Amino acid sequence: MLELNERNKKTKDFFNEIYNTYDKIHLKKMKTKEQLINKIKDKNSNEILDLGVGTGLELIPLFAKYPNANVTVVDISENMLKEIQKRDFKNSIKIICGNFFEIDYEKNFNTIISSAALHHFTIQEKEVLYRKIYNDLIVGGDFINVDKFANNIEEQEFKIEETIKNPNLYGHIDIQITVENEIKILKNIGFKKIEVEDTDIENYKLIKASK
Repeated sequence: MLELNERNKKTKDFFNEIYNTYDKIHLKKMKTKEQLINKIKDKNSNEILDLGVGTGLELIPLFAKYPNANVTVVDISENMLKEIQKRDFKNSIKIICGNFFEIDYEKNFNTIISSAALHHFTIQEKEVLYRKIYNDLIVGGDFINVDKFANNIEEQEFKIEETIKNPNLYGHIDIQITVENEIKILKNIGFKKIEVEDTDIENYKLIKASK
């Protein structure tokens, strides 16, 4: 499998290329994005971090519900972030271009959200990233992630093996682990209450973990 930095570059190049068709695909997932926003607690709606914001579709229902929220958004694609600057809420967000592993936010968040952005990483990489997420949350804060997961361990292993054998099979690296393994990572890091919900998209789950 390609090293993380190589995969990050591949992901960046992919999304820089398809930025103008992103909304056409992801507007079909707005119900799930609204489900994500509805899981944010009112008391944790002040300081929010969005990892892998793309063009900012999930921020449409977020600002409709919490117009005064302070939102920091991160994406690895410069072109995606140019699109988000066309949104009505462009002056209400802090934009950071970079990869999730290296950014120092210099503050903690009430809520960290992500939508269809974290399936590019292996179990070992998620262990590193989720510990960073845990440390970037206030005590009592929530990490809410909507993403696609493997249905079983056989599917997980097949997906990883497929990616190792042919890293150019997909436009970007698509690594899916099982929900059970995702929960195991979160628990091992120290997250307390973990909730799992089905979504209206096949293979997509919403997972909410509280610090």
